[in-house]
Amino acid sequence: MVGELEFEKPIMELRQKITDLKEFTQKSDVDLTSEITRLEERLVRLEKEIYENIKPWDRVQIARHPNRPTTLDYVSLIFTDFFECHGDRLFGDDEAIVGGIAKFHGLPVTVIGQQRGKDTKENIRRNFGMPHPEGYRKALRLMKQADKFKRPIICFIDTKGAYPGKAAEERGQSEAIARNLFEMGGLTVPVICVVIGEGGSGGALALGVGNHLLMLENSTYSVISPEGAASILWKDSSLAKQAAETMKITAPDLKKLGVVDEVIPEVKGGAHKDVKSQAATIENMLKGSLKELLKMDSEQLVDHRYNKFKQIGEISLLKDIIGVN
Repeated sequence: MVGELEFEKPIMELRQKITDLKEFTQKSDVDLTSEITRLEERLVRLEKEIYENIKPWDRVQIARHPNRPTTLDYVSLIFTDFFECHGDRLFGDDEAIVGGIAKFHGLPVTVIGQQRGKDTKENIRRNFGMPHPEGYRKALRLMKQADKFKRPIICFIDTKGAYPGKAAEERGQSEAIARNLFEMGGLTVPVICVVIGEGGSGGALALGVGNHLLMLENSTYSVISPEGAASILWKDSSLAKQAAETMKITAPDLKKLGVVDEVIPEVKGGAHKDVKSQAATIENMLKGSLKELLKMDSEQLVDHRYNKFKQIGEISLLKDIIGVN
């Protein structure tokens, strides 16, 4: 099947066998009902076993799935009256980042997120979701606008990383990312960040300085890709699977480390299996976060954000995780 992942092959093969038996039963006089029932029961057990024991590398593959919902998919399902804004007012418009004004249950909000394509043509137009500096400056422009008009900010993170090309560096890629980190720390409105796919390096963090960081169950958030880490650590990118387990880049691991505030459950098999249901789950999580953050005044929001990042990486917490006295 198109989009089938390696760890899902036993499930797909069993489903195909059930389908073949049903077709054979319809076309012949042989009654295979009991055999089909037995296989369907086995399928339920197999799905439970596989999907409840997903390995880090499997989650990486799900996060990279070509059919995984993008920022604009969620925007259309969660928000109303979305009005997209373009350009950084300095150089141009970077389509790897989309942003604008919308309403969330009647509340005006600013929505920003990295956007990758659904096919080759769109991926080229959106630079495969890897923003240039003008993309980050566009995001910052919208954040400052939201701060001025007291609109909560919701960021969707989904990028392999900022674009590392020569032109991007010449236009100030590093400065643009650093500026976003600095400015987001001082925003006086609620900032909620949601990792919906891959969250790679500073390119992800440039939209990730928020009061609440939510993360889909099968998304990743890391300083480098597993392949990149394996190339550096062991001089062998084929050891990416081992690197994914060592790096602790999945949502459950990052929740234990205190990096992520909440893990958003995904539909069985990944968000791409049922986008509407997944969007509804994200919507409920956003409602809870906004309800909590809207109770705080401007000063409390800034302090809350500062203390959140200050507490990440406490030595005592790390000792508990790695088992050191």
